[in-house]
Amino acid sequence: MSSSSPPLRVLVGSRNPVKIAAVRNALTPLFPGRDVACEGVSAPSGVPDQPMTSAQTREGALNRLNVCRQSGEADFYVALEGGVDVTVDGPGTFGYVAIAHGDRVSVGCSAWLPLPPVVYEALLDGDELGTVMDRLFGTVNIKQQGGAIGLVTNGHATRESAYTQALVLAMAPFLHPALYGVVDD
Repeated sequence: MSSSSPPLRVLVGSRNPVKIAAVRNALTPLFPGRDVACEGVSAPSGVPDQPMTSAQTREGALNRLNVCRQSGEADFYVALEGGVDVTVDGPGTFGYVAIAHGDRVSVGCSAWLPLPPVVYEALLDGDELGTVMDRLFGTVNIKQQGGAIGLVTNGHATRESAYTQALVLAMAPFLHPALYGVVDD
């Protein structure tokens, strides 16, 4: 059943089906009665393939967002970047999300997944998280499926679910612009 409103057009700064699905899953319930048309575009991050700090990860999401915004007309532009960092609690992985609507940009972050020491050691040696997890769990291309999150939580959380939650939270300034000091003309 299609709605009478035009589809909400969204450009996603990735062709990864997990990231595109997360964007669709996050936006669809926020815009009831509207079809959400997500299109993935190739958007380089400009950071290492495996970002190893929070700052690199955030920069990668914003770089992808900027490329995405130059890729065509859309209601929303969305970019996601997964990364790794170390806190006082040890190494972990997380994702940054960046959303643009008009001139406004909102940045959010997913939950933190603690990483096993053996995984972090392999990342320090230059491997990417998906490759390490595929090797440890005997999977193929896990980053376009449940991700490391799905593997170490026995499927109770996934890469897609973590991104979906981060995106919903990052949408708050667009859902309630007046609360965030934005006055529309």
